[in-house]
Amino acid sequence: MLNLSMKQLRYFDALVRTGHFGRAAADCAISQPALSVQIREMEAAIGGALVERSARQIHLTALGAAFAPRVREILRAVDALDQLSRAARGPLSGPLRLGVIPTVAPYLLPAMVGALSDAFPGLELFPREAVTGKLVTDLIEARLDAAVVALPVSEPALTEMPLFDEAFVLVRPAAEAGLPVPSAETLPEMRLLLLEEGHCFRDQALTFCKLGPAGARTVMEGSSLSTLVQMVGAGIGVTLLPEIALPVETRSAQVDRVRLCAPAPGRRIGMVWRRSSPLDGPLRDVAAVLARLGTESLAQARALLP
Repeated sequence: MLNLSMKQLRYFDALVRTGHFGRAAADCAISQPALSVQIREMEAAIGGALVERSARQIHLTALGAAFAPRVREILRAVDALDQLSRAARGPLSGPLRLGVIPTVAPYLLPAMVGALSDAFPGLELFPREAVTGKLVTDLIEARLDAAVVALPVSEPALTEMPLFDEAFVLVRPAAEAGLPVPSAETLPEMRLLLLEEGHCFRDQALTFCKLGPAGARTVMEGSSLSTLVQMVGAGIGVTLLPEIALPVETRSAQVDRVRLCAPAPGRRIGMVWRRSSPLDGPLRDVAAVLARLGTESLAQARALLP
């Protein structure tokens, strides 16, 4: 009888998803040698190689390709049983795998940890920061329990619950304080700084500025909102920030913060989870806590604006 541990199945699944031992090890929070040992032990138990190893990446063997979808099915079934068990116990407890997009995580996550711990004493939060596409994929494939993203996601398999609405704020060099507020049409003429591709916040800003793919290539890019604000402070250009980021990102920067003319751009932040999740009720309670936190954070941010 084949004797494989759940740990080995999860390690193999991570290896299939990442295609790389180092990234799979990081995803599983173990060392690369330890993961490699587990995969070799799994192969020994099966009696055949699952992966072809090379310096840069791995390739699944025919056996590995056949095993991969079945391993994923087993992991989904086990996760579903775990959620059924947790739902039957009453108040939310145990591990909660919560994804958060990068333009929310630094500003809400610190308060989120304490608030959820107070509301659900038996809860163990495992947050993960990633862009929306990655979070939605991991959520659908049951590697996450829920995610905080910009709505709408428009994925039929997911439930969406709004948390809060926020506007985008113009951040420009401090020397420009007092100048007229630019319109959406004139912003691209001011050397617009935006996040690199893959961030939904970038796409929302481009839509507001009416920039298509061709215009987007002329925009200067940064890897984080913090980088963008520092570039603005250095006089390189202007950028847009979600309100929730203002207290952290503009606290010590030499920049001017100003509301954009109506109708100002903005976004709706919400929490999403699988419609099939047995934790639907408890996750709505989690969302209510996060909605309160978001409202409190926005009140602090808006106090910084003229």
